[in-house]
Amino acid sequence: MAVLSRLSGSRAIRRGVLVLAVVAVALGVTVFVRGGSDAAPRAQKSNRELCTPGTPRTVLCPDNKTFDAKEYATHGDAFECINFASQADAQAVLRANPSDPNHLDDGGGVACRGLPEPRDAEPVPQIAQQFKCGPGETRSGLCPQPDRAFEARYFLRYGNDAYDCPDFASQADAQAVLRFAPTDPNHLDGERKGIACPDLPGPKDVKPVRRGTP
Repeated sequence: MAVLSRLSGSRAIRRGVLVLAVVAVALGVTVFVRGGSDAAPRAQKSNRELCTPGTPRTVLCPDNKTFDAKEYATHGDAFECINFASQADAQAVLRANPSDPNHLDDGGGVACRGLPEPRDAEPVPQIAQQFKCGPGETRSGLCPQPDRAFEARYFLRYGNDAYDCPDFASQADAQAVLRFAPTDPNHLDGERKGIACPDLPGPKDVKPVRRGTP
């Protein structure tokens, strides 16, 4: 690419900006020209204009219907959680290739827990079976040992509906999370009675939590 030399005069400057804007339009880039009263946007192509019906669903085109998980599972470490419109889409990619070349797994076969709905938190079996509980892992459904330390904040680290009742080793652990965050971002207390995951095994803690504003 040739290097533009220093231009003098407002006419030359405007001509140079116009050339750049034309090139940007050809490349599909959104360009806004800042300047005097005669300056105007040269090209404005919003994300919605780029999201044609055949465009695959992504975080930039979250409403599109087309999504092929295999396309995201065969290119090595090419994508991250932020590339997906929902947790369910990321989970579909993890199911398509359990070897997880994109490193989407948040532990135990569930991808990108921090992404929005729709959700698919059913663990990928091939990954869940291979999960190894490290010495620092909090007690959970994957690491249910009673003598293992439990950290309620671990299950609140994404700040949204990232964990479900099966992710806990006991009802008391789920209740501890609800007690720590009564707004219940994980929706552990679906009946809003102040008791989380009542069907989980013991130990139990059924003293109701005064619920906060969801």
